[in-house]
Amino acid sequence: MSRRRSRLTTLATAGTVLALAAGLSACGDSDTEDSAAASGTAKGSVVIGAASNGAAKEITLDVPEVASIRSQLPKSVIEDGKFTIGLGMLPAGSAPLGYVGDDQKTITGSEPDLGRLVAAVFGLKAEPKNATWENLFVGIDSGRTEAGFSNITDTEERKKKYEFACYRQDNLGFEVSKEADWNFDGDYKNLAGKTIAVGSGTNQEKILLEWRDKLESEGKKLDVKYFADNNSAYLALNSKKIDGYFGPNPAIAYHITQSASTPQATRSGGTYSGAGASLQGLICATAKKDSGLAKPLAEAINYLIENGQYAKWLEAWNLKDEAVQKAEVNPPGLPITNS
Repeated sequence: MSRRRSRLTTLATAGTVLALAAGLSACGDSDTEDSAAASGTAKGSVVIGAASNGAAKEITLDVPEVASIRSQLPKSVIEDGKFTIGLGMLPAGSAPLGYVGDDQKTITGSEPDLGRLVAAVFGLKAEPKNATWENLFVGIDSGRTEAGFSNITDTEERKKKYEFACYRQDNLGFEVSKEADWNFDGDYKNLAGKTIAVGSGTNQEKILLEWRDKLESEGKKLDVKYFADNNSAYLALNSKKIDGYFGPNPAIAYHITQSASTPQATRSGGTYSGAGASLQGLICATAKKDSGLAKPLAEAINYLIENGQYAKWLEAWNLKDEAVQKAEVNPPGLPITNS
């Protein structure tokens, strides 16, 4: 499992992991019937946030087939009549990105939902195929799946084998109590005098420690704290023993949603590119190199951006702060030395 993938899956709380694991196979790959087809939703309509167990606001979006984009697909994909969506969410899932829903059968999450929207633009039936992280790429390589929608980061190393259509910012985030009077605002100097929790051995820890060293050189202090698990970190946040928690933004967005109606409500204190100061990290639909899929994937996503379905998808999953202005094909990714 890649480092950038593992920093997301390690952040689920113990309770969340148990709840998600109950609906997932412990090993191997899993094919699950698309929820829209199972519920009888009309062609051209896509259910977002189905069976999400409160992680998303369920909505139905109208998405017409766009013939000019469909015509760019390889002939074999059109003739097959379905668009296979690769997911790497086994064994336990990762809310809000991808997991088995509260009906114990629907693959739900922000990533498969975007795949369903793209499939609708193509005029094809969406067919999610869930696997382990490693087998996600085996599926793309073998042609078992057309494209991966699974929080896959654009890296120059991966471009040796894959082509990308990027649809979401790859961000880290700060989670703070709802009544906190400070924000990160993209400036490490705003962390002076703060106590921030972070996971050990993660990309976010590396970045946070660099900021700590910068502040120390300026005669200021940033106190970095570590906890055995997320539950302990959130207890510390609730009791004001720490000022914030720094982690993968989707996991933080999910926890904010879950805590919203409780006395321990939290909010976002700001985001930061997972690729660091010099590059905005990007999450991308991933297809086999030279498959001819990256361009129609990007055009389908741009259609969704231009016609409003993209914004509604992000809002439903509380990921508005990871929006891109435009889907690009193979934009600059993490350099090989940092991939």
